[in-house]
Amino acid sequence: MNSIPLEGYLAISTIMFFAGVYGFLSRKNMIMVLISIELMLNAADINFVVFNRLLFPGQLEGFFFTLFAIAIAAAETAVAIAIIINIYRHFKCIYIDENITEMKN
Repeated sequence: MNSIPLEGYLAISTIMFFAGVYGFLSRKNMIMVLISIELMLNAADINFVVFNRLLFPGQLEGFFFTLFAIAIAAAETAVAIAIIINIYRHFKCIYIDENITEMKN
């Protein structure tokens, strides 16, 4: 059984990361920006696992680090969604451009 080459994983991770960067820079909806950040974090997690398998095939440090990164990302997402809900309750809008100008006033 042939395994997927390292370049395949890195290509998928790169595509995911740059899709997240594009979404972060181009979206005006706060939820979509949050999803884009999560996409970038997941691309980094793929790299942790792939390089762990490449450099230390018998050890699990990359896997445990990825599990901790996923747990931290979940906590960060919960806090970010709570902040977005509070912004929506106050301003009745979740679009970044409108909220920034309204917060300045």
